[in-house]
Amino acid sequence: MSSGIETPKVVRAVDHSMTARYISPEEWESAPELDVSIVVPVQSPDAEVSQVVEALGRELESQGRTWECILVFDGVAGKAWDEVQKLRRTLGSRVRTISFKNPFGESVCLSAAVEGSRGRYLVTSPQYVQIDPVELRPMLSALDEGADFVTPWRHPRVDPWLNRIQSALFNFVIRQIIRMHFHDLNCYFRAIRREVLEDVAVYGDMYRFLPVIAYRQGYRVVEVQVRHLKEWGTTGFFGLGVYTRRFLDVLAVMFLTKFTLKPLRFFGTIGGTFSLVGFGICLYLAILKFGFHQAIGGRPMFLLGVLMIVLGVQILGFGLVGEIIIFSQARNLKEYRIERIYDRPKEDEGEDGGEDENGKGSA
Repeated sequence: MSSGIETPKVVRAVDHSMTARYISPEEWESAPELDVSIVVPVQSPDAEVSQVVEALGRELESQGRTWECILVFDGVAGKAWDEVQKLRRTLGSRVRTISFKNPFGESVCLSAAVEGSRGRYLVTSPQYVQIDPVELRPMLSALDEGADFVTPWRHPRVDPWLNRIQSALFNFVIRQIIRMHFHDLNCYFRAIRREVLEDVAVYGDMYRFLPVIAYRQGYRVVEVQVRHLKEWGTTGFFGLGVYTRRFLDVLAVMFLTKFTLKPLRFFGTIGGTFSLVGFGICLYLAILKFGFHQAIGGRPMFLLGVLMIVLGVQILGFGLVGEIIIFSQARNLKEYRIERIYDRPKEDEGEDGGEDENGKGSA
């Protein structure tokens, strides 16, 4: 629903010698829909933007699909920006750019590109040719056949063995926590229906877990094995800060996918455990006090027991407040996604067998 205030979408150049062009919402609405929008976050001046655009564009044209490429410059300029200007002179409106003055990360880049994209499908790609472009064919075919989100599995990997071990361990931990069989959440070469990205909120580092979040929201997620060509990035160990952030991201995903609508189960488990341990400590000290007449007032264990009981009750309170919020907003929450509605006898449905909520037939 429109708020009555229309904000024009902006394409802003990093190079101050070029004039920024402001595109009105009416101009976007009148633009024809394309088959595929390629989204490339550019985060390095040495990004291989020409190779990415030409390789993916050539493959899409060989499939007979119309396409565009949106390059989101995440606070960078330099060589990559100069390459894009050459591409724009060659390919015209097929190549569009969005530029941020400061770096905001992949999630913001993806959100900005989706807002201005025209494709039915979106293909997200790193800033270099990481995956063989030929793999677009099975990935887009999966979308044609009814999938909503196609996530790749690089196999075999070509990056250093230490990176492969760390990636395998990360994906193994994720599989154990969320009980889903994704093998390669670190690969961002993905094919997605645009309605998925319009419905799923992307923020922070959640772009990494988009397949998980989309699956939990009822979308059909498919994993396709792809050919890995090369890998950029750090070789070896990444540092304590990186591992800490990954651990916190895993906790966030676990909470978002399992306890968003049931916060009391999460906080109740933690708070109940703390309270139970604290009660056990206090019970032990009470036995010493009244059964063996020992002094317990000055013991640190007594303070620890009381503290854990109080902390557990507070955590339980957080869960109860969360449940109250969920209850009061339950009418505005949608925990399910309808794939198909049958409103007439099967013999009258035709070959498509009915329509899903988006108005398209599904098998």
